[in-house]
Amino acid sequence: MQEFRREFPGEARELDANPEAGPAYVALLAKIESDDLPRFESRFKELLNVNTIREVAGFLSHLSRESQLIRERIGSINASLAGIDYNPGRYIVLEAKPTPDPEIREFQQDLRACTDNTTTGSEEESYSEAKFLEVRRIIERFRGREGLSELDRRWTEKVTDVRSWYVFGASERWREDGSEFEHYTDSGGKSGGQKEKLAYTVLAASLAYQFGLEWGAPRSRSFRFVVIDEAFGRGSDESARYGLELFRRLSLQLLVVTPLQKIHIIEPYVRSLCFVHNEGGRESRIRNLSIAEYRAEQEARERPEEAPPKDGSPSGETA
Repeated sequence: MQEFRREFPGEARELDANPEAGPAYVALLAKIESDDLPRFESRFKELLNVNTIREVAGFLSHLSRESQLIRERIGSINASLAGIDYNPGRYIVLEAKPTPDPEIREFQQDLRACTDNTTTGSEEESYSEAKFLEVRRIIERFRGREGLSELDRRWTEKVTDVRSWYVFGASERWREDGSEFEHYTDSGGKSGGQKEKLAYTVLAASLAYQFGLEWGAPRSRSFRFVVIDEAFGRGSDESARYGLELFRRLSLQLLVVTPLQKIHIIEPYVRSLCFVHNEGGRESRIRNLSIAEYRAEQEARERPEEAPPKDGSPSGETA
């Protein structure tokens, strides 16, 4: 009785180790025999081997598809970036390299180990038990182990986010032979113009990735409206043109709020303008006009015999 209680504490939690408890032990034995549990053991092991491994394999396949999608989208983005000069004679390529993070690499190896060699011939029974233990170890961390729930939660979020499976960077390459000129992992130590270009590249790439944009597609059902405030005001003309060309290739619908000193840069990329003019700091006036009307008024202003409009014209403060 004592040995049975030690080996099966769950089943014996209401049983004592004394002769008076003998009938209860006999009744439990009769129930076990009538249930004929050994008859279901082989079926249980079969389900364990087939279903558990199948579910883990499906989970690994899902993560692999998401990982491949990242590479495909970056490939699509790079196809468009190759058509724009990042600097004269050079273009930019986004890179996604496997992360060296030991936790993520160990998780990937453990998942693959759970699904490797799922049939083993004569050793199938012991194999399924071994695989079950591997799967259980991963599931226990997903659920959160006692005393380590917060640590396991952060680990789960990290290893199952396929974006963390990669280290992202950008390679500036010569157009004539594809050799690398410079590699960027951040903007540290770069000039203001270089930082701006990197920022525009990351912004355009993140929009394309997040919303699944098709580069250069004139018509699409994907999200395309973007508002950029205080745009291009302090940057160089070259950086502003580069950013606008990226957005044009995305076929984005842009609302750009910018001081007038950059209007000559933005002009080729817009169809209409809205001038905001504040006379004496009292109240603002808004005037809408097409780019053709704007150009006509600009030409008129350059002719001294014609006076410019007085109702908040292109001489206003903000477009």
